[in-house]
Amino acid sequence: MTALLLLVLYLAVTAWLALRPLDVLWVSPANLEPLATLREDVEQGPEEAGRVIFLGMLRLAPLGVLVPLLGRRFGGPRFVSLVHAVFAGAAISLALEFGQSLVPSRVANVDSVILDALGVALTHQLCYRRLRSFTCRASCPGERRAAPPSRPVPPGPPAPLPSPEAHRESATRRCAWGLGRHESTAPALTGRG
Repeated sequence: MTALLLLVLYLAVTAWLALRPLDVLWVSPANLEPLATLREDVEQGPEEAGRVIFLGMLRLAPLGVLVPLLGRRFGGPRFVSLVHAVFAGAAISLALEFGQSLVPSRVANVDSVILDALGVALTHQLCYRRLRSFTCRASCPGERRAAPPSRPVPPGPPAPLPSPEAHRESATRRCAWGLGRHESTAPALTGRG
């Protein structure tokens, strides 16, 4: 429930920041060509390109943490959780860009969708292990590791050693289940020549 509340609050602030009108004299046209504005930023210099790319990836990066925290349906194995988080981030970014195309002083940019999805993916990959341990600990609070016995258990009688025939038989079986090249050596292990 806390993750859902944080997600809604974060999306509300992000939507307000992305969709509020700006006081500008001129607005560039919308960009529907992938990587076009990123190429322009690279041409302006590496500092400017690094700043633009970092800020572009930062806008929806917290979704890489918040989406897997929503529940077991969005968590799971690393790849499944990554796909859910990136898909949610790309869908939200696409909705924000569509909304920006309706605001007079804002323009849609497909590069923003790409950078937002990359930011979500990078944040998810960097935080996945801690998220997984946090969600596993939070979802199973009653399950604890078994406590060690309060007194030492006396050792029992030693286990009997396997007979040579049993050893040969297990080696033959192990070779027959394994790689095919061992099957030709299996009769030699059994002593049948």
